[in-house]
Amino acid sequence: MKLAFWTVTRGAGNIAGEYKEQLQRHLKGYDIDVFTLKKYDVENTIQIEDFTANINEKFSRYDGHIFIMASGIVIRKIAGLIGTKDKDPAVLLIDEGKHFVISLLSGHLGGANELTYLLAGTLNLIPVITTSSDVTGKIAVDTISQKLNAELEDLKSAKDVTSLIVNGQRVNILLPKNVKVNCKNSADGFILVSNRKNIEYTRIYPKNLILGIGCKKDTKAEDILSAIEDCLNKNNLDIKSVKKIATDDVKENEKGLIDAAKSLNLDLEIISREEIKKIQDQFEGSDFVERNIGVRAVSEPVALLASSQEGHFIEMKARYNGITVSIYEEELKIYE
Repeated sequence: MKLAFWTVTRGAGNIAGEYKEQLQRHLKGYDIDVFTLKKYDVENTIQIEDFTANINEKFSRYDGHIFIMASGIVIRKIAGLIGTKDKDPAVLLIDEGKHFVISLLSGHLGGANELTYLLAGTLNLIPVITTSSDVTGKIAVDTISQKLNAELEDLKSAKDVTSLIVNGQRVNILLPKNVKVNCKNSADGFILVSNRKNIEYTRIYPKNLILGIGCKKDTKAEDILSAIEDCLNKNNLDIKSVKKIATDDVKENEKGLIDAAKSLNLDLEIISREEIKKIQDQFEGSDFVERNIGVRAVSEPVALLASSQEGHFIEMKARYNGITVSIYEEELKIYE
């Protein structure tokens, strides 16, 4: 790995020379240059007249640049040199007080974060990392790519999937067939690891969503369908994965609800109020609903009771002008 230290003061030049010696004693395979201003005549360094001209010329020639100076100077000097995160070298900062080493640019693909930790451990500095995936204890897609010595298909999809990871959503990794991973829940994204240019694949929609519906008397089918569509879209769910609709026995003959289920080609499961009463205290209740139909909640308890009860709620009582929708996601069955 080829590294360059850059300095603009005599003190920073001396520190860089000291750090180079320490790194060469402890690390193998590193080619390290130290650039200092000629006017300070720092021994055993590459002395230059023009800092700006040299960084412009040499920015792409090194795997990593370590600046011992103020961050503002560095940002202004390299701003016009930055290209894309899959091409840019690692850029680090060290303060002249010898306290911190900061990963500034190309933390993942350029290896700046890893280099920051390496320098921190070797030079007795405090590492400063600001990338979301790292500070939250998660891993970014470009880090996986870098660890595999692989190339990302495109940066946008890598960024989108990394956002899912950082936000705590489930992401699966599709691995070669000799590697097996079991997962009982649907994923929000996936990472495909393969050296094949063309890959045959198909998508399967699991039937594991239960819709619990409550509504006022004489609610129109189109209004119920609109509420269902909006609730699914809001949660990034596909209607193809809905297993059934459930409601209470008061709505057993509710025409709008029956017609909505028929138009979606879904079964309408009727749950008795006696069954609802056994579990209704688990959910937010309504005095008004209880006075009218004898139970305190509808959409959540009917969704739970119509399910396998092995899973979790994705949506609890979304309200749509006299209609409530709850979505329960059953765990997927894993067949060994």
